[in-house]
Amino acid sequence: QVQLVESGGGLVQPGGPLRLSCASSVPYFDHYAVAWFRQAPGKEREGVSAISAHEGRTFYARSVKDRFTIVRDKADNTVYLQINSLKPEDSGMYYCAADRLMGVSAEYYLSPANYDHWGQGTQVTVSS
Repeated sequence: QVQLVESGGGLVQPGGPLRLSCASSVPYFDHYAVAWFRQAPGKEREGVSAISAHEGRTFYARSVKDRFTIVRDKADNTVYLQINSLKPEDSGMYYCAADRLMGVSAEYYLSPANYDHWGQGTQVTVSS
């Protein structure tokens, strides 16, 4: 069983940074693709960033590119999502997900249907 634990959410002022963490105790976590999704009230879950297994290719939704950075720390078995220049529309519940994927496109890695393992989520609220 792949267990994922998110942390790092909170209330942040617009323009501020935030770093979310997705930790797992599963052996060889780097053999799993990991993605971050967010969901605002009344909206569908949206894939914002992903990192592939092994070679660590990164993928971003157009709406967050240049502000979000996904990084895998193999030593800590953790995937981080660095968010800069936060906007109110970035608010929502952020979930990380993992699975053994072998795709090539951003659309593939950012599709929630391709992931079987999910964390409980961490809330991000951007407000002054």
